Amino acid sequence: MLARNRFLLLVVVGGAALAIISLSLQFLNLIPITPVVEERPFQAANGGVGVAQGKSRKRVFPVPHTQEPDPISEAYGYCNTPNRTEQAWEGHSPADYKLLSVQVMIRHGDRYPLYSIPKTKRPTIDCTLSVSRKPSHSLLKSFISHMGQGGRGHWESPLSSVPRLPNHSACEMGELTQTGVVQHLRNGQILHQAYKRHNLLPSNWSPRQVWVETTGKSRTLQSGLAFLYGFLADFDWTKLTVRHQWSTLFCGSACDCPARNRYLEEEQRRQYRLRVADTELERTYVEMARTLGLPTRQLRAANPIDSLLCHLCHGLSFPCAPMADSGSGGCLTMAQFAVIRRQQLDDEVDRRKAGLYHKYAILAAYPYLNRTATKMERVAKGSEAGRQPRAGGEEVFTLSSAHDVTMAPLLSALGLEEARFPRFAARVVFELWKSPPVTQGQSKKRAGKAVKSKVKDGELFIRVLYNGEDVTFHTTFCHSHGGHANQPLCPLKNFLSFVRRDMFSVINATSYQEACYRRAG
Repeated sequence: MLARNRFLLLVVVGGAALAIISLSLQFLNLIPITPVVEERPFQAANGGVGVAQGKSRKRVFPVPHTQEPDPISEAYGYCNTPNRTEQAWEGHSPADYKLLSVQVMIRHGDRYPLYSIPKTKRPTIDCTLSVSRKPSHSLLKSFISHMGQGGRGHWESPLSSVPRLPNHSACEMGELTQTGVVQHLRNGQILHQAYKRHNLLPSNWSPRQVWVETTGKSRTLQSGLAFLYGFLADFDWTKLTVRHQWSTLFCGSACDCPARNRYLEEEQRRQYRLRVADTELERTYVEMARTLGLPTRQLRAANPIDSLLCHLCHGLSFPCAPMADSGSGGCLTMAQFAVIRRQQLDDEVDRRKAGLYHKYAILAAYPYLNRTATKMERVAKGSEAGRQPRAGGEEVFTLSSAHDVTMAPLLSALGLEEARFPRFAARVVFELWKSPPVTQGQSKKRAGKAVKSKVKDGELFIRVLYNGEDVTFHTTFCHSHGGHANQPLCPLKNFLSFVRRDMFSVINATSYQEACYRRAG
């Protein structure tokens, strides 16, 4: 009996000691505890929008990638399968700040491969839309119906002849899939939830206030329409003009730039040298070619990673070739896929070190960034007190539906070198904000504080977000501003100075014209 009582006493004392140690560790921040949280919107897996719990903070910094990324898990992230919740920081600002405009660039959604692997069966994917097939979305049925009324809209040539919905039961090369449509219905709905309390667009918005542009590819046009419908469900077709960008760089009338082309050629030579020097990659291509009974050169030319990614993203087995007398035959493997993806990730690291791509990106992204800056200036002037509003308003919402080769240089030009390569349905968002007027009472309160706010009446600020994360203070033009706690947003003037002059310092120039046409030394 005495032994039993001693045992119970030891248990009680030990439990108390563990509780004290646990509380002490939490107090010393050695064990994480539940933080103070706030509600923020997310896109639920069923297509609806819910509320997630996240840390209460004004700025969001992506976690730096300190470990080597796993090629397989990175590839699944690239697929961006719409079956998970997604948190978004669009629309967040200090209290009483006014949102003046939003400009969005998207990459098209999931698509069928652009290349096929010789001697293998093409992946079997249905590119028609059906609410009974997964993945689906609560808006999909009404979206399909609304696209049938598209003849009432205004289309720049040659967009009027491009189908508004993917429509082949056996997908064509490069065609947008149902997954791609759902990805952008979700994207648009996320931003609708983020901005609805800011009254960005009035219910009776004018044709001038919404600007939509796309390349002539069906996958970008259809992605843009899906995004717009998620953002502005049942929009009035008669108010909408869809504009055509003939270049994937969205460079308009400023596409001619000899120096940009030279930098791209140098970058492509660097890529080639790195690939040729990778013995594991070469060995893998030889194995794959032997399995399929192909010359190695022919397999490389077929860009097999494009088709393999499609198989991975859609949960399909990798392609196989029938057994032959020559000894060829069998299936391509995940290990072979991982080697190719690993080399692509290595290439991203080497690309950043070499710097050639960044120089190309500065000149490739300038025309788009310059148009973005000009639109912001126009909206800002229109918001000035006492100014007569322009008839029909300003362009407060711009959507540019583009490609990976559009978005990748944009990210690099902004200085977001550590950002992951644009996944399917990636988005970059530029927000223009205006600080509230300071009343006399507020001025006296601020004057009495030890730390004074540097924000002036009606000052203008910019936020940049990538896939819902606030990356403003990782950009070149606002990186040094990140430590200013009394100025929680980045001044617009920083961005304007960067676009008009500072971005060209990397290539020892002060303007786009000088950088493009200066003779190569």
